[in-house]
Amino acid sequence: MTAPPPSYCFVALPPRTSKGHIVFGKNSTRPRDEVQEVLHVPSSTHEAGSKVQCTYLSIDQVAKTHSMILSKPAWMWGAEMGANEYGVCIGNADVITKQAADDGTLLLGADLVRLGLERGTSAKEAVDVISSLLEEHGQGGSNFQTDGQSFHSAFLIVDRTEAWILETVGKLWAAERITDGIRCICNHLSLKTHIDLEHPELRSHAQDQGWWNEDKEFNFSEVFSEHRHIDDCFGKEAVENQEELMTVESMINVLRNKSSGICVDSNTFLTTASAVSVLPKDDKWPCIHFVTGTPDPSRSVFKPFIFVEDIKAVPMVQSSCVRGNTCDHDHSQWKHELYEAHQCALSLMDKDKEEGDQLQTILLDLEKQGLEAMEDLLNSSNPLDPAEVVDLFYDCVDTEIKFYK
Repeated sequence: MTAPPPSYCFVALPPRTSKGHIVFGKNSTRPRDEVQEVLHVPSSTHEAGSKVQCTYLSIDQVAKTHSMILSKPAWMWGAEMGANEYGVCIGNADVITKQAADDGTLLLGADLVRLGLERGTSAKEAVDVISSLLEEHGQGGSNFQTDGQSFHSAFLIVDRTEAWILETVGKLWAAERITDGIRCICNHLSLKTHIDLEHPELRSHAQDQGWWNEDKEFNFSEVFSEHRHIDDCFGKEAVENQEELMTVESMINVLRNKSSGICVDSNTFLTTASAVSVLPKDDKWPCIHFVTGTPDPSRSVFKPFIFVEDIKAVPMVQSSCVRGNTCDHDHSQWKHELYEAHQCALSLMDKDKEEGDQLQTILLDLEKQGLEAMEDLLNSSNPLDPAEVVDLFYDCVDTEIKFYK
């Protein structure tokens, strides 16, 4: 089986972060021409017995779903990464194992990201949601719109106080709780002997397959990895070697790093979208989520989003239906307004270096203004006024498009 592209996902926790915040960052590596949209889904209540249609599979809906901001391939229901109103952030990565992935039309790892966000009020609750749905429904189906490859999933699940790494093999899973330092997931299993939670049949399954016996310490990645185990994700040192404490800005710089392989730009695959979140421990301060909605973070703008009531809709970054209705878009129609404007700007940058450099400088200054404004908000002694940020993400996207034009 062809290895999945490396979609790096990081978390930095105190004492490695500035001001005791938790910082989450994710690059989504997908087929080069795939469009990724940014979708805000409001909280909602649902009638008993109702269903939710995921990418391939319809499952039982819950009574209440939470408000979410999702960065997602436009053609699928699920998301590569996202956050919810409770400060839960989730990113996933495709992995291969000794056990073949199911190619049936089941739940995608991206579906489980979205389901975990809409149903979990904490990182631990999201772990429970995803693992339970995995056990009930299984995972499978093509991860790419024009390719039939299926993979297993790894998840990095974070909230204001802790993080969890959840890694899966079919319906089986293992999870580790993280409370300090820096961790990363990419395109292979990473959990070793420290496992805090696991599927009750995980070890017996490994024994039945002849992959492990009780005479040897159980090492999840060594037992289930298809090839010789790699200890760490390539590029992890780009975060660990940071001399200064991690901030939103330094995490953005990590995601832009092409020399380390964290930012992918090949003939086949590209980092099609990126996201960074800062999660203050004290819930009197808002979690702030920065998303690009465009490919190649080294040439994209990270724009802030904060959960408040009555957030202004941003159709310029949306190319699919929010909920309930079937979309009839073909591949060319997935391109939302921001994506098209950004692609035109990249073409200009490539054709005219001087003019392209000027535009890049303007955009980075726009991003810097947003970062500084959000830093001031977190440093303020005054509580957040929701009215001041209800149009925040809309205004940032609108301003970016105007600069492109």
